[in-house]
Amino acid sequence: MGKKQRDCVTCGAPVGYLDRELCCLCWRRREEQQAKNTCPACGRERVLQEATGRCVICSRACEKCGHPVRSPQSQLCRDCRRKGDRRAIQRPCPRCGKPGYLRETTGWCGHCSRPRPQKKPPRICRECGQMRRHSGLGLCSACWQKHPGRPFVCGEHLQERLVDPPVWLDDFVAQVAAHHCVARACGFVTDLGRLLEDDHSNSPQALLERARRPGRSMGSFARALEDFFTIRGLALPTDQAERLAAGRRRRRVEAVPEPLRQAVAAFDISRMRAQERARRAGTRPRSNHTLETALATMRDLALFLLNERSKNDWLLVDVHDIEAFLTILPKARKRRLTVLRQFFRFARAQRLVLVDPTRGLVAKGTNAFRGQTLDLAQQRAMFRRWTTDEQVHPHEALVGMLALLHGASSARGPVVATRRRGPARPNRSARQATSPRSPGPRILDGVAAVSGPSRGMADRQPARHGHQRNKGRAKPGLDRLSLTRTGRLRLSTPDDPQHSPRRPGEHHGPQTRRRGLRHGPPGSPDLSCRQHRSQPPA
Repeated sequence: MGKKQRDCVTCGAPVGYLDRELCCLCWRRREEQQAKNTCPACGRERVLQEATGRCVICSRACEKCGHPVRSPQSQLCRDCRRKGDRRAIQRPCPRCGKPGYLRETTGWCGHCSRPRPQKKPPRICRECGQMRRHSGLGLCSACWQKHPGRPFVCGEHLQERLVDPPVWLDDFVAQVAAHHCVARACGFVTDLGRLLEDDHSNSPQALLERARRPGRSMGSFARALEDFFTIRGLALPTDQAERLAAGRRRRRVEAVPEPLRQAVAAFDISRMRAQERARRAGTRPRSNHTLETALATMRDLALFLLNERSKNDWLLVDVHDIEAFLTILPKARKRRLTVLRQFFRFARAQRLVLVDPTRGLVAKGTNAFRGQTLDLAQQRAMFRRWTTDEQVHPHEALVGMLALLHGASSARGPVVATRRRGPARPNRSARQATSPRSPGPRILDGVAAVSGPSRGMADRQPARHGHQRNKGRAKPGLDRLSLTRTGRLRLSTPDDPQHSPRRPGEHHGPQTRRRGLRHGPPGSPDLSCRQHRSQPPA
């Protein structure tokens, strides 16, 4: 080193070189630091090896486990060397065939050299009386599994294990033993012991929270604990029902298409707030089922608008879309329309829509018959069959005529009147049912009277045994067939005090206000309709 030129900028030592600012020690230390890098294996600042990319210690790794090896002469780590030494002195056991340390006294491994505990001899079960292995209380295993005292035995053993058993333990064991089977009750007592023996709090509320399972079901044990604690006032009930209801509402909202989902989610939040306000005020809040049904209706409407109407915004919904959606399920029209009115009132208040499309709709639908009916041509064909075909049984014709009369509209039925058109002919009706509102012939033309000797009761052939049929008069017991106000058919006989025979053409008084079908005078068993009250008799 030459003459001192300056002091070192790091340590203050003399520097003998003109072109250096560091002393020799600081210069060497800086060169070594620049050569070091972070080892990817140990994370330390070391000089990395070019072959492995790690430091010297991490480059020497065990061939079996990969752990670092400190000694350069060893290929295995310390643990692997010890395992290899123990495995080298093991020999296969002559009895079990597994490698082990053979004992000098027996020549077997340690497991085979130890004596096995002898099984208890079988004895007679005091319950079933069979010779079987003893399980407990003098019972075999099958009888012991069904013994009703098992839950109480488990409860006694649990009390012996606990340092400070709770005072309600005996009551819980008695309740689960009374409401569940033996195996389920024993399982509940075992689960309760597991919770009581851990390091957490043993208060009833803490036990109930720890007993709950994650997911949609909190488990049968948690439900049993909840019933026991809530009945005795030891803990508050869980919010499992609210959690399940929230999950159902969330799934219904997520099923709504994305363009229409935000409005439905806001509608759900507003209804939940209304439910909470009603619950706090003590009024009748909406149930979870009502809220879920409303969300399901909105989900169906959103899918209908997107798939059937190709509308992805609530602003585009009109009254025709709502009416088409309500016609899908006619029986649910009133319920669905109520939900839609609530939603669009909320949407209009939130400026989501400009006009409420449900304002002019009515909830009550038409009461018309929606079943399968016959067209006009088929009804005419059946009418001609019943009035002209002589091979048709009279009972069939009667039932068919009554069906046609029953199927007539309420506006046409009361105004049916009969008028004489002329003398009766064999195959043509003698009367015609007309209406003042529609004077032309209708489908009921000829229903007023069925004429012809072959259609009456008087044209029947005599009996085979020589008994003469009733000719020229109506059959006894079928003198009058009337329709009561309640819609039932009533048969009256001459013995009936309400029945009084009248002559043809006689005006019927107030007693004949009921609509009915009666026979005409003797010799013409025609089935005629009642005359209208406002018209004079024919």
